[in-house]
Amino acid sequence: MPAANELKKGQIVEINGHYYQVKNFEAKSPSSRGAQTLYKIRFNQVPGGRKLEGSYTANDQFPQIDMQRREASFLYRDGNLFTFMDSEDYSQYTLGGEELEGQLEYLLDGMEGIVLLIVDDQPLAMELPQSVVMEVVETSPAIKGATAAARTKLAKTPTGLEVQVPEYLEQGEMIKINTETGKFMSRA
Repeated sequence: MPAANELKKGQIVEINGHYYQVKNFEAKSPSSRGAQTLYKIRFNQVPGGRKLEGSYTANDQFPQIDMQRREASFLYRDGNLFTFMDSEDYSQYTLGGEELEGQLEYLLDGMEGIVLLIVDDQPLAMELPQSVVMEVVETSPAIKGATAAARTKLAKTPTGLEVQVPEYLEQGEMIKINTETGKFMSRA
């Protein structure tokens, strides 16, 4: 049984008979002597997306669940359903748009390096790679003489994701985006 202090972002736990994925994890150390460290954890229900927040001590335990982490690639979108293929046995899994909220802007057809979190042969959630490479499909023209200084402009990707990029980037260039923060990292 995992304890509250052992949880990590993206891990799935069972609370009151429902599965929840850890979205945010924060440790707070009280200043009084003898007080226990509190762990403020924000969860999202999978599937469903309902939010749950709670404060736990290191002694609080969560029931152990049998979860598999399977590497997969994104195949296609059919309405609000997204189909992924397991990289090892080529089986296909489908997730709804609700389970992928906040991650859809990073999905490109054929994308690899995705990890599916599977419980009882059902995919519950998806983990994106640390970064993705996308093309800039729309942005204002590059400014001649622009440097790598802190001045930025808005750029749009094929999925509709809007990212602040340096002024010197032009339409058609490939950029690397951090999937956790949603920020520009570098040219690709």
